[in-house]
Order: sequence, then C-alpha cells, then structure tokens
Amino acid sequence: MSIRYDGKVAIVTGSGQGLGRSHAIELARRGAKVVVNDLGGSVDGSGAGSEAAQSVVAEIEALGGEAIANGANVARYDEVEAMVKQAMDQWGRIDILVNNAGILRDKSFAKAELDDFKLVMDVHLMGTVNCTKACWDVMRDQGYGRIVVTTSSSGLYGNFGQTNYGSAKMAVIGLMNTLVQEGGKYDIRVNALAPTAGTRMTEGLIPEEAFALLTPETVTPAVLYMVSEDAPNKTIICAGAGAYSVARIVETDGVWLRPEEQTPEGIAAHWDEITSAEGERQPEAGFEQTVKFTGKAMEGLGLVDK
Repeated sequence: MSIRYDGKVAIVTGSGQGLGRSHAIELARRGAKVVVNDLGGSVDGSGAGSEAAQSVVAEIEALGGEAIANGANVARYDEVEAMVKQAMDQWGRIDILVNNAGILRDKSFAKAELDDFKLVMDVHLMGTVNCTKACWDVMRDQGYGRIVVTTSSSGLYGNFGQTNYGSAKMAVIGLMNTLVQEGGKYDIRVNALAPTAGTRMTEGLIPEEAFALLTPETVTPAVLYMVSEDAPNKTIICAGAGAYSVARIVETDGVWLRPEEQTPEGIAAHWDEITSAEGERQPEAGFEQTVKFTGKAMEGLGLVDK
C-alpha cells in the first residue's frame, strides 16, 4: 500500500536545495501541499535570497503539485510565526513539519569564536524550537501532527571541529524526547533523522566516489516514512546511500553499591558490572531511571523483596 499525503500540508525548512529540496519535492509528488522555506543564505548562514525557494516551487508546480515559497529565518520567531500564518491563510492546516534548515561554522573548539557557536545553536536548535512551537498549537487543535527534527552522527557520536554543530544536533534529541510525551494524546509524533548526504555542507569532506552515492534522494524515504500516518514515534532513523538504521540511547542495568562502597573507589571496583551490556534497555522516560535506582537501593537495603 503506497504512502501518500493527499490533503496534508507540509512545511520543510531549508528546502531551497540539498536534502530539504528533495524532501519537499517528494512530499509534493505524493500529494502534500508544501511550504518551501529557505533563507537563501550560504553554508555558513551569511546572505539571503528567494531564488532557491522559488525554483523549488516551480519544480513542484511543474509536477502538478501545490507549493508556496517562504524566506523566513528560522532563528527569528517572528518570521517563523509569519510563515505559519502564511500556510494557514493559504491552506487552513499544517500536518507535517520537517526541520531541516542548518548552517556550518566548523572549527576546533580552541579556535572557535563563541559568536559562531551561538549562531549555529540558534539556527539548528532554536530554529527547530521556533518552527515546532509555531506549529504546535495548530497540530494540537487539529489532533494530528508529524514532526521531524534533523540530528547528525556528529551529535550522536562526535566529530572533530564540530562542537557547535554536534551540541545543537544532540540537543534536538532531548527536544524530541519530551515533545513525544507532551504530544502523544494529540497524535503528534516526533522523530529524528540522522542523514549522511552529499550536499554543499559535506562537499569536499568525503571522497568523490562516496559523495556520488550519498544523494539526498537516498535519504528522503526515511523522512517520508517518519511523517506518514503510520509513522513511528521517538525514533532516530539514520539514512545515507540507500542504507537505513536506527540509533538508540540505552542505559545499562547497573548495580547498587552498599553505603561503604558508594565512593569513587567503589565505582572503580565495580566498573565491569556497572558497564555490562547485559540487561541494558532503552528507557521511555527520564523518570524510569529514578524508579530503577530507588528500586535497586530498596532491594539492597532489604526494604523490599528481590
């Protein structure tokens, strides 16, 4: 059974080219009406222009779809609010939000300027927050919403020279984890994409042969699935070159230490048990850690039966 978005309205940020362009075109090809948002700046976030967004709108219209261009800077909430109003005035609803817009200001932490660090956080993290916040009440009131945040292996695992980018990309995972809990009863599902693609943000960073395989079009199917009616929830899907996987944050079962062992020396002595993968699991909410630890303590102290 094919996945389609007929009657659905989507906003895709940073969709003037690269991954965002691919996401927007394929959503439109499958029936969605699309807001093509793009500031039109360079990779480092400087400059602006409407040509890229207008070009994608023209491509969508040539396919028989509906789209409008928007040049909002996602780091500015007033501009994002105006973008959401434009979509509501045009089509009366917003079903899908793909937070894709981003910039790079790569430098080692020692050489990085704090202003550059803040700018990258503003675009990636606060840009995602701004767009999600502006759409949230619309989705809640209509009882339906599908949101994608864009994370990165740089955030999940680290990458030299990208402390700013990696910090922002891990931060959106924390945002996703709580939005899932708050949006559940309104059928608002939130997932994360960790893409690897050959775009202007990665050009020159990877070998030419690999770059040719890492097309945006091989990543977009993951987004299409994450914004479908039967989408998963709270899932990090990694995608690139036609390969797909899921990243998870897990916690080891751990051990309770007697009061006399609750020292750094005690932790060192029990390190193998503490880090053992046996019994590790993926918590659904932060409070589960509290319940687990207090449960282990009460068992250890003999306050409850094991």
